[in-house]
Amino acid sequence: MNIIEQEELIFIKKLTNKINLILIEFFSNIQLKLVDFKVEYGRNHNGEIVLADEFSPDNCRLWDLKANNGKIESLDKDRFRHDLGDLIEAYSEISNRIKIFISST
Repeated sequence: MNIIEQEELIFIKKLTNKINLILIEFFSNIQLKLVDFKVEYGRNHNGEIVLADEFSPDNCRLWDLKANNGKIESLDKDRFRHDLGDLIEAYSEISNRIKIFISST
């Protein structure tokens, strides 16, 4: 399709890796494991590659690192997909942990 140059693809890969490292550390601080995520890129009015996506539990998988009888608890959209529990409860838990973390830093 010739919609992206090789240098731009390299830039996207480097930026995605940097985002990954930042998010892994952030979620680790609130006892969550970032399993995977997706991001979308686009071009701004100057044709520059920009991150064009929000980040939320809807576009990633987060696992609770707090002990729960040895069972991995999903705190993301998989709860809805696999009927694992209340999605609002999971998202509220993530939000509360973020609020506590931010207020303690």
